[in-house]
Amino acid sequence: MKNSGFFVAKLPQLPQQNIVYQAWQLFCQKLGESLNVEMTLEKNMPIGSGLGSSACSVVAALMALNEYAGCPFDKNSLLLMMGQLEGRVAGSIHYDNVAPCYLGGMQLIVEQNNMISQAIPTFADWIWVMAYPGIKVATAEARAILPTHYQRQDTINHGRLLASFIHACHTQQTDLAIDMLQDVIAEPYRAQILPGFISAREKVKNLGAVACGISGSGPTLFAICYERETAEKVMQWLTQHYLQNSEGFVHMCRLDQVGARVIG
Repeated sequence: MKNSGFFVAKLPQLPQQNIVYQAWQLFCQKLGESLNVEMTLEKNMPIGSGLGSSACSVVAALMALNEYAGCPFDKNSLLLMMGQLEGRVAGSIHYDNVAPCYLGGMQLIVEQNNMISQAIPTFADWIWVMAYPGIKVATAEARAILPTHYQRQDTINHGRLLASFIHACHTQQTDLAIDMLQDVIAEPYRAQILPGFISAREKVKNLGAVACGISGSGPTLFAICYERETAEKVMQWLTQHYLQNSEGFVHMCRLDQVGARVIG
């Protein structure tokens, strides 16, 4: 196994500790034979960023292995393996990152009736600005800061916000979806360990962003804008004030609806 890319220095030194190597092991175990392959991980996604870095590696590795082996596994089988590998990184099996990375768009994690996730309609006019400050926050650490118990009203509010957001997506009510895009479960606690997040959230909204929050476990911040001009202003401010070192970056994008695909 070989590693390359901008963030290659952040990867484990031992191949056996690399999630791509572990993906090969799991794939071969499920396949019932050992594939003699050489794999190169080009790591250009920061680790511990809240951008789903490990999920990207897992999805790319399993898709490549499946293609090489003649596609013996269907999407659902691959997704189950992806969630299992994510559990080794995050501490518990979850599909929050691998499902949208693999399938594209926005995914509602269901995990019922042999169904892992369902696609949610998105909004074509939403422009996303992602700002990674250049520091690392481990998923396990970000989970540890959360309380073990929540107030009843917080869980009621969370259910109301989530249900209303999903409804707004299906009925294409963009303003309602934006209003419901609030995290009352994790963000109030994780914001405390993200330098500059609270002030940045206030500033980007003053600049015209309609929503702002923490991407994954952080420290990456996301902002949603309706107009490109607004998004560019937000990008400029975040570049100047939210980034903490040379590894940080700000990226403007729209949701990718296709998901992972073979490019070579």
